[in-house]
Amino acid sequence: MPHAPVSSAALFGTRPACLGCLRGRGAQPVPYAHSWWLRATAGRWEALVQIEPETGRYLSVWPLPTKWRPGGRQVYQPPFTQQLGLVSCAESAPTIGPEVTQLTQRYARFYTQLNEANGLPAAPSQFAVETRQTYQLDLSPAYEILRADYCADYRRRLLRHEAAAAPLIVIELPDTEPLLALFQQTKGPAAGLRPRHYARLRRLLAELQSRQLLEARAVRQPETGTLLAGALFVRYRSRLIYLFAAASDEGKKAAAPLLLLDDTIRRHAGTPGLVLDFEGGMLPAIARFFANFGAAPVPYAALSFTSQRPWYLQWMP
Repeated sequence: MPHAPVSSAALFGTRPACLGCLRGRGAQPVPYAHSWWLRATAGRWEALVQIEPETGRYLSVWPLPTKWRPGGRQVYQPPFTQQLGLVSCAESAPTIGPEVTQLTQRYARFYTQLNEANGLPAAPSQFAVETRQTYQLDLSPAYEILRADYCADYRRRLLRHEAAAAPLIVIELPDTEPLLALFQQTKGPAAGLRPRHYARLRRLLAELQSRQLLEARAVRQPETGTLLAGALFVRYRSRLIYLFAAASDEGKKAAAPLLLLDDTIRRHAGTPGLVLDFEGGMLPAIARFFANFGAAPVPYAALSFTSQRPWYLQWMP
């Protein structure tokens, strides 16, 4: 069945083209494709949809967050949104077909990260396909089995920590603002995040909390209560997503990030079918950190193109 583009007006009408349009739920565990996630992180989006001609029912949806620039309408990957791509009701992996060529006529610039179920598509020549990777850990086994797969250094650090007279404790973080402030003080400048990005993150966290999908954990300095490190996780169906984290220099020295992830693995170990998605791994140092917990790389694709612009716009980046 053909995919048909949906206008922005239809997206913001009574039947928005998003994961919620599929009867039941999409077979792929992609929380990023929900309208409430897209409203928080992108604000505006269009979509390709596959429609059943007899009923008008949506069979698949491909959200396309958009923004306007002087060169024309662009599709981009919003912040805090690892994967989008084609999401369908079918249990089989949804494939990107030749109908994507119509996108080159609609958008001036296009960049989107597909979901892992889409595989690495054989895209038309106008498109560039980049292989990306995330790291994932199956949490079905018991904690003792999972911990045995940690690297030797992590196991030693945990043993020393557990033998300490006053070990650090991982606790629930009821208010996420101190964690955002810690990130701004540490990683924020290098990450290039601006006030608008933090505003989007706050909107997203409010949506997640209202749906009871957010887990916020922290490690504090026992004597002063100073936040050493914190992490935010999204629990969505068969995925536990490592969404956001920050640590101070003191927290890193105390191995607080290690304690946060070990605590999460311990609490969720033995859950059949649950997968911890570390939501990253493109940087070698970050990839090693995740692999040291026994996580394995999982590929997904990024699809992009830039249309030929008029001569008077070619100076633009």
